[in-house]
Amino acid sequence: MTDLVTIDDILAAENAIRGRVLRTPAIESPALAAKLGVPVALKLELLQKTGCFKPRGITNRLLALGDAERKRGLITVSGGNHGIAIAAIGKAMGIAVTVVMSDKAPERSKARIRADGATLLLTADAGAAFDLADRECAAKGLTYIHSYDDPLIIAGHGTVGREFIADRPDLTDVLVSIGGGGLISGVAVALKAASPKIRIWGVETVGADAMSQALAKGAPVRITVSSIATTLGAPSVTERSLAHVQALVEEVMTVPDADAVAGVITLAEEAKLWAEPAAGCLIPAARRVIERVGREARLGLVICGGNVAFADVAGWVQRFGVEV
Repeated sequence: MTDLVTIDDILAAENAIRGRVLRTPAIESPALAAKLGVPVALKLELLQKTGCFKPRGITNRLLALGDAERKRGLITVSGGNHGIAIAAIGKAMGIAVTVVMSDKAPERSKARIRADGATLLLTADAGAAFDLADRECAAKGLTYIHSYDDPLIIAGHGTVGREFIADRPDLTDVLVSIGGGGLISGVAVALKAASPKIRIWGVETVGADAMSQALAKGAPVRITVSSIATTLGAPSVTERSLAHVQALVEEVMTVPDADAVAGVITLAEEAKLWAEPAAGCLIPAARRVIERVGREARLGLVICGGNVAFADVAGWVQRFGVEV
């Protein structure tokens, strides 16, 4: 069985990245509580450097690189947020970065990656991006940084959970969105170490449901990503992230893109947050969790990122007929 990241790994990551990333706030949302009927706390990772949680794991991983690995330069695959973050952090550390991503990724993400001096390679889809990264890595001797199948990345992301439960120790249920599973893996380890009875719920969108399909099969499955939530668009999870979810997560729920967009609008109107669909999907999932566990729940939502353009949200609202 794949070894899980431990709380000691997360504590080590916490020490390593302290002062290099933000300790984001965890706030109560009275408006969302009124709407959902239970207390709701929000971990505001959209306020993290580069607008998402990714700098936590990336910083922990890059600090562990040797001189030779740094000099070779880095290559990675991203749906958007990971690429934005590693480009910015690589620039700050003086490390050359190549990012491979689907040409369906948001134009805003592509522009930010290029603006930080990274080389951007585009492919037809997310699966092809991983294939190209493997070829480029072998041909050019680059140092490969996996966006979620890496213990140091997972441990860094676990600091989100450490902070959340420290600030809101009364949480009973925490919802975390899933792309490749690195965030929920780290957060689940941290939360369970602090509060073994806490329940963790994963959330995906239809068309970016690699974890749900892996759970059904009992092994990673390669999918064709079709969801608008490109930051959740991993073509597969890995044995490592699957093992964490199997061991620590209650259930993984999938929601349609239209509901995720409605959740984006709800977060904007009720919580005053400009979030991406990867966070918006937590709102419809929260309603399902409450139906399961009852009105005694005290919910925590990890608002993972806010890297989305107004034009994209406006287009999705029109496309899906979301009422605003």
